[in-house]
Amino acid sequence: GQTPVFPRIFGHEAGGIVESVGEGVTDLAPGDHVLPVFTGECKECPHCKSPDSNMCDLLRINTDRGVMIGDGKSRFSINGKPIYHFVGTSTFSEYTVMHVGCVAKINPEAPLDKVCVLSCGISTGLGATINVAKPPKGSTVAIFGLGAVGLAAAEGARIAGASRIIGIDLNPNRFEEARKFGCTEFINPKDHDKPIQQ
Repeated sequence: GQTPVFPRIFGHEAGGIVESVGEGVTDLAPGDHVLPVFTGECKECPHCKSPDSNMCDLLRINTDRGVMIGDGKSRFSINGKPIYHFVGTSTFSEYTVMHVGCVAKINPEAPLDKVCVLSCGISTGLGATINVAKPPKGSTVAIFGLGAVGLAAAEGARIAGASRIIGIDLNPNRFEEARKFGCTEFINPKDHDKPIQQ
């Protein structure tokens, strides 16, 4: 962020179980299994009601905000001094406090240690391909970086019907796994003397 505040608890990708809910919260109950979402939705603003945007007027990504929106205060502290929040989630902690709009209820049978990547990596890569890039059927797509986001982007390109999905990564050990997600060919920039686009 431009004006980050410290100390703060980082983390944005996780899975958890609701311990308690605040006054007026009706969408969630203690015991619900959830994923944090750092691009929350108030469900009321024009962006939330639009099929073309998820940049909520109230809960959009804000790396500078270190407090709860309702009262402008942190829910974390040590020795009476505040520890600030991060993107409304602060998941590198055993417990966290979030706005209800930043929590997505999931099936309780889903293993939290696996579906946690849905709260960012998978949804980011898949969403970027399907909802933003929108590759036409039969097109060629290049994916730079084959980590969780890149693999999800490759899967999105496969779902969209891309005929060539080129996985580009400095680590050739990722290529075999990436083939399972739709990559049809691979490039390691270290194998070339010229820039890849040439």
